[in-house]
Amino acid sequence: MVATLREVAARAQVSVATASRAFQRPDMVGAATRTRILEAAQELGYVANSTARALVTGRRDVVGVVVPDLLNPFYPAVLKGARARARARRVQLLLADAEEEPEGELPLVRTLAQQVDGIVLCSSRMDEASLREAAGLTRLALVNRTDPGLPGVLADPEPGVGEAVRHLAELGHTRIGYVGGPEASRSDADRRRAIALACGAGMEQVDLGRFPPTADGGAQAAEAVLASGVGAVLVYNDVMALGLVDHLRSRGVDVPGALSVIGWDDIEFAGMLAPGLTTVRVPRAEIGEAAIDALLDRGAGDDVVPLHRLLPTELVLRGTTAPPAPSERGAAPPPATSAAPSQNA
Repeated sequence: MVATLREVAARAQVSVATASRAFQRPDMVGAATRTRILEAAQELGYVANSTARALVTGRRDVVGVVVPDLLNPFYPAVLKGARARARARRVQLLLADAEEEPEGELPLVRTLAQQVDGIVLCSSRMDEASLREAAGLTRLALVNRTDPGLPGVLADPEPGVGEAVRHLAELGHTRIGYVGGPEASRSDADRRRAIALACGAGMEQVDLGRFPPTADGGAQAAEAVLASGVGAVLVYNDVMALGLVDHLRSRGVDVPGALSVIGWDDIEFAGMLAPGLTTVRVPRAEIGEAAIDALLDRGAGDDVVPLHRLLPTELVLRGTTAPPAPSERGAAPPPATSAAPSQNA
């Protein structure tokens, strides 16, 4: 039979009101009395709610997850994976949205730190000083970002980017444009390095600038793409790629006949385009699961989970890539000034 608050009060020899305050407002109860009440609760197995549980065990069994933008379709699968793993480990999730404002992340951590056992920061764009402060407030695990002292889980861009570049080279492309994302995005920097590594000799990489990680951002990139004269582009994410393809087709540009497009993430909408979007698949649900493990297990021993875990990416072929148009084969590259200047998100 479950113990009641009245039984706890009787065991501790205090009023029911005092016992309640010990759980709800512990600052209003003397230390000796509060200790007696908590000992009585533990003896009777009384844990009425998360507040009581935290007082008795030192744990709230709640973890926070901060994402940069809930409207970005990349994150639902990550959150589903995190929720499934959290449920299996008997903890609850508390979700917060930074709304694409890097300076808003630290205030969210300050607020959540008082309510949770730790926080998963997804694609965090806060600066290093802010990250250090956040790490001093609660346990952290990072998604799509690495830090020497914090556990993290990220998608390894090299396998997927390597496959994408090889696929375009086999089709006959020799110049590949990259439509980048926000300057503060660590994933964008990792992707750029992976593209440069994959291109190597014989394949030219053209930086087409930075754009907001939205469908509108992809549409904004269209002018830079067309001005560059490239026959293929890799895009920061699928949402941008879909926006780019839609805008180009509205202007009569044939995709993939005149331009091949490869996205990143493999969101659910990628396969709904006609033809479907060729993209690099990221194991989103697995990332969410691994992030919860990293947060809860790290610290129990360095051999429990690796500090930084890389999950592989892979190319998914659909219908937005094709051999370059005949007029582009062997054509001299346009002047370097033809690409649009960088835009910061």
